[in-house]
Amino acid sequence: MTLWFLFALMTVAAVFAVLWPLGRGGWPQNDGSEAAVYKDQLSEIDRDLAAGQIGSSEAEAARVEIGRRLLAAADHQRDPPAASSIRLRRSAAVMALVGLPVVSLALYLSLGSPHLGDFPLAQRNRAPAATQSLDNLVAQVEAHLEKNPTDGRGWDVLAPVLARLGRYDDAVRAYRNSITYNGDSADRRADLGEVLAGAAGGVVTSEAKTEFERAIALNAEEVKANYFLGLAAEQDGRTAEAASIWRAMLAKASSDAPWRPLLQAALARVGGSTAPVLSDDAMAAAKDMNETDRGAMIHGMVDRLASRLKQNGDDVEGWLRLVRAYMVMGDRDKAKSALTDARQAVANDAERLRQLNEGLKNLGLDG
Repeated sequence: MTLWFLFALMTVAAVFAVLWPLGRGGWPQNDGSEAAVYKDQLSEIDRDLAAGQIGSSEAEAARVEIGRRLLAAADHQRDPPAASSIRLRRSAAVMALVGLPVVSLALYLSLGSPHLGDFPLAQRNRAPAATQSLDNLVAQVEAHLEKNPTDGRGWDVLAPVLARLGRYDDAVRAYRNSITYNGDSADRRADLGEVLAGAAGGVVTSEAKTEFERAIALNAEEVKANYFLGLAAEQDGRTAEAASIWRAMLAKASSDAPWRPLLQAALARVGGSTAPVLSDDAMAAAKDMNETDRGAMIHGMVDRLASRLKQNGDDVEGWLRLVRAYMVMGDRDKAKSALTDARQAVANDAERLRQLNEGLKNLGLDG
């Protein structure tokens, strides 16, 4: 009701703005003042002619022009406003008083939404995607998939998001639906195995292991599946088998593979070969050595690395390599001492400290 009252008030104001100039009177009367001016001008012409300031022909022409203006002013003073002008103003007033509200109402009823009620709260929350929370977006996708359960692409998008949110049971269902409607693949099987392990608190259950084995059957080089099969072996107490799996993965990995530190830390955890902590050149040099010579070479390299880092401690990767080497050699005291030295060396550099802490987490030494 308040809205309609405001509309009516605005319409009255608009009509009043149109009628105000139309309702004003005609031209104001000048009470002969204009004619008096012209008479004064005629007298001034006579004076100028008598004084010889203008010629007779010029005076005559000026008298004719002023006389014409004097007659026009007299006629204008006598004539009332034309009837046609009055009718025009009356018509404009009627149009403004009646037509403006009628036209405005017709346009609003056709283009506006006078019967539209308030939006429910759920619809008001439909903000642009950039401003919505992740939970809200997930809820929208889930609602869509409830109505369209065969939308394989939707399940493919939803599954990893649910896993990141820690909703492992829902993620398992999403990955199974993704496999059903998108087809089987090594990636999807490995992802399914990962969320099954996540749902079990990080334990590679027999169900999760089955999924990893299916992934390997589809692609023997699937990194995630191979890693978790190694983790399953470690959890079962078969550390030698775990080390063998991870060592084989490292041998095939490129030098810049992002998951190399994870594998190296895993190997250090199970007491695997020291080779992963060496550079590619060092690994090639040590390939043909016997165990004694290889061990002596490795210890010499570790000692030189420790000495260099004491002089220049800005090398975060060097510190991580040193800590990893001590762990592989089974000297956890030296590893912890190197960890303390590393943090002291980069304490004043926030970015290097962040990189160091990230690397230490991968080594299981984040405390």
